[in-house]
Amino acid sequence: MTTHAREALVVTAQRLYAEKGVAATTPREVLEHSGVGQGSLYHHFPSKRDLAVAAVSRTVEETLRSAVSQLEGTGAPDARLAAYLERPRDAVAGCRVGRLTADPLVMADADLHTEVAAYFSNLIQTVAGVLREQGLEADAARDRATTAVAVVQGGYVLSRALGDQEPMRAAVRGFLGLLEARA
Repeated sequence: MTTHAREALVVTAQRLYAEKGVAATTPREVLEHSGVGQGSLYHHFPSKRDLAVAAVSRTVEETLRSAVSQLEGTGAPDARLAAYLERPRDAVAGCRVGRLTADPLVMADADLHTEVAAYFSNLIQTVAGVLREQGLEADAARDRATTAVAVVQGGYVLSRALGDQEPMRAAVRGFLGLLEARA
């Protein structure tokens, strides 16, 4: 019962959840795709919920860490924000965290729902911090940060619906254009 088995189960669950959702993914599917023995699955994760908590928490942590590292990196605040918004994304696949908001199992479970909500709250707070560096007051920075996150999430939705990366790029270009026009 190694940590390798646990890691394989979590990574596999993350991938399947991104493809199918938490509610639609069975522990048996995770087991089959991970190559791990059944005893390991139930040793590390006695229930589907236990596996979901581990995989969703990891997805939220990794996704937020990636965004924060770019937003709080070096360089001018406007350049960091633009780099975050314009970074390469598989928009057609959708946001790994944003898609969880449509998963009935995630939204019905207080702990999983809290994980997803905390991701968006922390992301908005981080973007607002970058905007505050540009001189915006706290309320205006939070409003604009919320808009930036909504633009990205909306870009994912449109790109998935249309099967095309361009709606994400257009949404980001449009938002950045609005920011430049206000400067």
